[in-house]
Amino acid sequence: MKSAGNRPAGMRAFTVVWIGQVVSLLGTAMSTFALTLWAYEITGKATPLALIGFFFLLPVVVLGPFVGVLVDRGNRKLMMMVSDLAAAAVTLIVLTLLVSGKLQIWHLYVSATISGVFQGFQWPAYSAAISLMLPKEQYARANGMLGMASSGSQVVAPLLAGALIGPVGLLGILFIDLASAAVAVGALLFVHIPQPARTEAGREGEGSFLHEVVYGFRYIFARPSLLGLQTVFLVGNLFGSLAWVIFPAMILGRTGNDALILGSVESAGAVGGVIGGLIMSAWGGPKRRVHGVLLGWVLAGLLGDLVLGLGQTLPVWVAGAFLGAFFVPILDGCNQAIWQAKVAPDVQGRVFTARQFIAWLVMPLSSLLAGPLADQVLEPAMSQGGSLMPVFGWLVGTSTGAGMGLIFVVAGLMAALVGLAGYLFPLVRNVEAVLPDYD
Repeated sequence: MKSAGNRPAGMRAFTVVWIGQVVSLLGTAMSTFALTLWAYEITGKATPLALIGFFFLLPVVVLGPFVGVLVDRGNRKLMMMVSDLAAAAVTLIVLTLLVSGKLQIWHLYVSATISGVFQGFQWPAYSAAISLMLPKEQYARANGMLGMASSGSQVVAPLLAGALIGPVGLLGILFIDLASAAVAVGALLFVHIPQPARTEAGREGEGSFLHEVVYGFRYIFARPSLLGLQTVFLVGNLFGSLAWVIFPAMILGRTGNDALILGSVESAGAVGGVIGGLIMSAWGGPKRRVHGVLLGWVLAGLLGDLVLGLGQTLPVWVAGAFLGAFFVPILDGCNQAIWQAKVAPDVQGRVFTARQFIAWLVMPLSSLLAGPLADQVLEPAMSQGGSLMPVFGWLVGTSTGAGMGLIFVVAGLMAALVGLAGYLFPLVRNVEAVLPDYD
């Protein structure tokens, strides 16, 4: 399918954009992996890694509702390009500091904050673009492809970064990240992405800038089923983010800073995500997609986070990372397909960023607390002679990383409880029947 001067449109256009994102995500994941190793080698602590996550998430959450208005008012394709170009600019700044010999940990906090500001444009713009480029029958498959792209980059990135960091160093990997961003921008230039038609919901949401910011929240709160569904993610993310911001520190702590093991575990998780994304792309999810969301939380928690926390050897970590990541594209793809079908495209920027605000509200706080909770409370408490060692030592061990393992155990159990709790509320478990599609 072609339009707008014989540029690809529809699924062909989406595939071109998707390929550009695969390349860009690979470059970003490589630089993230390399910078994580650099930061942990410098500090030996979980807190700096958690703080990087905090400074990235804070602007995404706080500025999200304002960004949503700009996405709905502006050109979706332009917003996507601005996000990719800004990511490249941040990488260039870090690269310049590295070359000058002035790169410090706090620079990564600043770069994470800037990245978070512009990342806030990317997710709502890409999500809304899918609704414009594809029929709703293909939403879940397209979201599965995006999940597969994200996970696929995590398969190759640790291996490539681990292999290249010796010959080319952190500097060379940052150059690769810059080149990958250029591919993503080039892909967007090549395709046609239509603007949404005006709907009744769009006319209702028009007004002053502040009125449009608030409209996304009003839209969700007026629909208890959508609010309930998003509350599942709010509570699940509270515990999940508490664990995952310290994941590299846990593995490195338990293995004596073995980057190869960390890369292997991350790659195993990414393989699980790729396979889950492939299955979601081919299958499209269950007929009642809410089952994919709620059961996805249960299985990802029990087979992923819980197993990772209990594990003390590479095979167990590989299994936990694989199984946990396997369900993420399924639960995310099903959730995204529900929202894309229920919310009109011309208000998706505002509604999706309000939705993101609700789901991610606790994540900056979790990121801020995770490092001190691990370094100052649970790691000492789980060491030999610590106050919690007699209670949980048999479960997660007493070596370095045991306290962080305990965080993963709690996170896994809570994720499973959150998914099961969703079935207790008819408005949540029947969300697809309660709300009509926007069209």
